[in-house]
Amino acid sequence: MTTSISRAGLTINAALNADYDSILTEQACALLVELTRKFRPELTKLLAARQSKQQRYDAGALPDFLPETANIRQSKWQIAAIPADLQDRRVEITGPVERKMIINALNADVKVFMADFEDSQAPSWSGVIEGQINLRDANLGQISYTDTQTGKHYALNANPALLIARVRGLHLFEKHLLVDGEQVPGSLVDFALYFLHNYQVRLAKNTGVYYYLPKLQTHVEAKWWADVFSYTEQKFSQSIGTIRATVLIETLPAVFEMDEILYMLRDHIVALNCGRWDYIFSYIKTLKNHADRVLPDRQVVTMKQPFLNAYSRLLIKTCHKRGALAMGGMAAFIPAKDAEQNAAILAKVHADKELEASNGHDGTWVAHPGLAATANAVFAKYLIGNKQNQLDISRQSDAEITAAQLLAPCEGERTEEGMRTNIRVALQYIAAWLSGKGCVPIYGLMEDAATAEISRTSIWQWIKHGKSLSNGKLITKALFAAMLEQEAKIVRSEVGETNWAEQNFVRAQQLLLDITTSEQLVDFLTLPAYQLLD
Repeated sequence: MTTSISRAGLTINAALNADYDSILTEQACALLVELTRKFRPELTKLLAARQSKQQRYDAGALPDFLPETANIRQSKWQIAAIPADLQDRRVEITGPVERKMIINALNADVKVFMADFEDSQAPSWSGVIEGQINLRDANLGQISYTDTQTGKHYALNANPALLIARVRGLHLFEKHLLVDGEQVPGSLVDFALYFLHNYQVRLAKNTGVYYYLPKLQTHVEAKWWADVFSYTEQKFSQSIGTIRATVLIETLPAVFEMDEILYMLRDHIVALNCGRWDYIFSYIKTLKNHADRVLPDRQVVTMKQPFLNAYSRLLIKTCHKRGALAMGGMAAFIPAKDAEQNAAILAKVHADKELEASNGHDGTWVAHPGLAATANAVFAKYLIGNKQNQLDISRQSDAEITAAQLLAPCEGERTEEGMRTNIRVALQYIAAWLSGKGCVPIYGLMEDAATAEISRTSIWQWIKHGKSLSNGKLITKALFAAMLEQEAKIVRSEVGETNWAEQNFVRAQQLLLDITTSEQLVDFLTLPAYQLLD
């Protein structure tokens, strides 16, 4: 039953039970109140600063390296030494904090599992709190699951992958939890609950409390996280560096501040990651008013495109100069049952990972356990013997990577097939998200919020700048609306009438229409979608 109660000054407007109470203890609620009161005011200013900076880009300015922080980029310094259990991260798997998927991911042939409260998790109330229960049980080694339909039992194997938790982005707030009448930042909810319920058992196992931080745009935002980490360590009488973080470089502004982000988090950071799908989304969003930088079909915007390859190489060079690992991006393919199709998929994964490893990345991401062997085989060629990473690949002799390279327009066509595929992917993903699923297999790819964002923002930008498809059709709101109706019928026939009725497709179709044809680009589809989520 949904109630509204106050616990240690935290207002909880959501259903509670004994299991949820084990997470939202008096101590946990008090910690959330304390952190919110201390850090929410500054976060509010940071989010306002994002809007001000975007207004400058909308008026014609372009992102660039900051002259006022040149001394940080040019001086000699290193991040704190990387803990032993974070030195070898050659293959990582990602997925939501759903119980069965956690077990399968931890049992996969990978070094790290990134348990995700962000892009592959729809932040329903049950998803957020049960996710914390699941990660607590996983850290205790007590997680198991029995499928009520099949009777299959899932349990942890010996020596599971290293667990890292990804918290929500700074822009997302938790509507079920209020402090002084205002919502608690979702990032602080995920961070604080995970730290409180797991730091002791992790320290007893000679490891630390490890996080992924998404969607940072500036080094000032990184400083905010550094302050949160240091404050929490001090409060719980833990040494500096008990908390360690990997930051995803998945916004266009952040690629110009990588040195500064590492510097601000130097006591806590271990790596930067090429969050390439969100990076493409951010490229579109940041440069939405720039008619000369409109991207083509999503399917041709690969890491071979010059602006993305420059981003990868600059990340490696910057990280290794400072003693940080440089993680590669996601292989989102799902293995196919057909042997010939599967061979083609694994060949694409192999080529992608070969490019990353040869560039000097220290590790990479996969979305499915079935891709782990392929990724492992690639990195095994570069990490020979006892070699754990490629920190020795400095890339310091590379030609300087310029702002122009990072912002270079991307060649490729805008096809009707590509636009229609974008529509079907976005529609199915949004429907799944509204149904509580943030990680969805669609047409052979494991889609998350980032790929849905690319799909809908690409079309929005094509409409705004009056672009045409390769067949000559002008891309207008009317054309999109007509295609959406047509593609919705195809999706309806694919998923069946029962699923269409039960899984929020009608609401998803309306939301997709609204945000793609709005005059102003909606920053994140998850913001309006969250208002429709329980």
